[in-house]
Amino acid sequence: MLKKMTGCYILFSKKLQKFYVGVTQNDLTERIVKHNNQSYGKHRFTAKADDWELLLYIPTHEYLKATRIEKKIKSMKSAKYIRNLKLYPELLAQLVSST
Repeated sequence: MLKKMTGCYILFSKKLQKFYVGVTQNDLTERIVKHNNQSYGKHRFTAKADDWELLLYIPTHEYLKATRIEKKIKSMKSAKYIRNLKLYPELLAQLVSST
């Protein structure tokens, strides 16, 4: 049985040197496996690589909160911002509290 996990997640592909930001209400491990084996379709962004690894997971109690966090991260359009979320817990806390 899959464990329900609501939150925003950030994946990183070494092959592409790119990040992917998404949200889930399901088992995160299974979600990453599906990204890596192109279960979401060969035309999707994550289908370009098969080495996606979890960089950061931001748990939330509500799916809507997770989508607001996802949109905020994407709106920054910055790999440096994403790396800083991982490096600086206070930046991550500020993101969560402001969305």
